[in-house]
Amino acid sequence: MWLYLVALVGLWTLLRFLRERQVVSHLQDKYVFITGCDSGFGNLLARQLDRRGMRVLAACLTEKGAEELRNKTSDRLETVILDVTKTESIVAATQWVKERVGNRGLWGLVNNAGISTPSGPNEWMKKQDFASVLDVNLLGMIEVTLSMLPLVRKARGRVVNVSSVMGRVSFFGGGYCISKYGVEAFSDSLRRELSYFGVKVAIIEPGFFLTGVTSSARLCSNIQMLWDQTSSEIREIYGEKYLASYLKSLNELDKRCNKDLSVVTDCMEHALTACHPRTRYSAGWDAKLFFIPLSYLPTFLVDAVFYWTSMKPEKAL
Repeated sequence: MWLYLVALVGLWTLLRFLRERQVVSHLQDKYVFITGCDSGFGNLLARQLDRRGMRVLAACLTEKGAEELRNKTSDRLETVILDVTKTESIVAATQWVKERVGNRGLWGLVNNAGISTPSGPNEWMKKQDFASVLDVNLLGMIEVTLSMLPLVRKARGRVVNVSSVMGRVSFFGGGYCISKYGVEAFSDSLRRELSYFGVKVAIIEPGFFLTGVTSSARLCSNIQMLWDQTSSEIREIYGEKYLASYLKSLNELDKRCNKDLSVVTDCMEHALTACHPRTRYSAGWDAKLFFIPLSYLPTFLVDAVFYWTSMKPEKAL
């Protein structure tokens, strides 16, 4: 019986492998719009798809980022300045895309733009600290998607939304984890709605990779800022040792992060170019072997893991 089971699993794995290797035809004629291309995943994906011959429309926040990207790519790649928190910027970028894709429509929309700070203990923050992250990571992504959707539908194309393992297990406070849970929920509902029109929606769930989002210097500066702005009562409850411990763990983050960003961009590329893309892509061994399995455990077990492994406030019970 076990032999039959092993054979069945082996056959299923082989069929899945062969199915996922089927590639969409005429890729050189297809347009892909990517947000957050100044650096990190978006920048690498833009260069990767350009090398593959696709028509890349790269959105950058700054002119400097756009110029640096153009210098590293072919003349096929075009850039536009986009601030996903501003409606007028999104409207202008959508019109710019429409003028380029014409009646062919937009094959791929990659919502990659995102920020991670302010993040930290929830009660160290104000409402605006949460809102500033949600405006970029969730509300900005939603508005870009809704604006570009008619063009994607016309091409029967793909929407690729960058979430995180923090959209499956919330490890820290602030707007980041909340926003990624929101990305998961929005993507699930969008996928089901757009399936009637031949549009496929994929979610990318990276583990910890070395990008601006996980920069130790930026995260430490953020925590110090939150500590300085919070009340004396909160500082007394948590204590200086808690802050020192928090800063120490963040300083070590750069060493623990995966430096090979292509692990993530390969997932994005597959979602855009495969005939049968996956619904979810878990990128990185930490995602596959720790965070995603952890998300399936009973809540009380996950809470226990957090309780026994995390730093404690000075005046904890």
